Amino acid sequence: MKIIITEDKASGSKKAFDLFKGSIANGTKVIGLATGSTPVTLYQQWTESDLDNSNLISINLDEYVGLTPDNDQSYHYFMQKNLFDKKPFKHSYVPDGIKAIKDPEGASADYNRIIAENPIDLQLLGLGQNGHIAFNEPGTSFDSVTHEVKLTENTIKANSRFFNNIDDVPKSAICMGIANIMSAKEIVIMAFGDNKADAVQKMVEGPVTEDVPASVLQQHQNVTLIVDQAAASKLSSTYNK
Repeated sequence: MKIIITEDKASGSKKAFDLFKGSIANGTKVIGLATGSTPVTLYQQWTESDLDNSNLISINLDEYVGLTPDNDQSYHYFMQKNLFDKKPFKHSYVPDGIKAIKDPEGASADYNRIIAENPIDLQLLGLGQNGHIAFNEPGTSFDSVTHEVKLTENTIKANSRFFNNIDDVPKSAICMGIANIMSAKEIVIMAFGDNKADAVQKMVEGPVTEDVPASVLQQHQNVTLIVDQAAASKLSSTYNK
């Protein structure tokens, strides 16, 4: 695992963008994308650049079950607002949160088929405070593929601030599995802030265990971790120089 430690999120996001731009110049065609607060600055830099996405395919990690693409809390909407509207791809795939209401297994199978037909060259990830990647919480099998994830009470409660009523908060999501993520040829994972320091240390220096889903990345042949100084603060001196 290659580790890049930067001063702050802005400089870390610039490093990530440079990696993506270089990878695309070298032939990358299929890119796995993430949502959440971590990649927003990266996407902003992307939209302000001259990078052309018109020959690229994007595949997103996850989507809430029950939210339409035009719902402003859906991940489809997030991607449109933060990247796709300004830098459209040749084709962009996001899990079908509507089909998943009645047929989560079918929606999951559809997405696994999409990934199989479009092998991911470069996958972007964020890191959860408990070591989760996408909605793959501690305890998720390393062999998992796209599946429905029942959201924890803590996640539902945290997300309630974005909705008028807690009853409107989605209770599950369709999410790429860990095996899908590990199938990518190259992975870039970003983490910023001191609240991510424990997870970063466990991911990099701890045992490979399903209790820390991101620790599986130790077994991937081409991973770059981009962290700011705060997120890197608990790494040993071997890494944190």
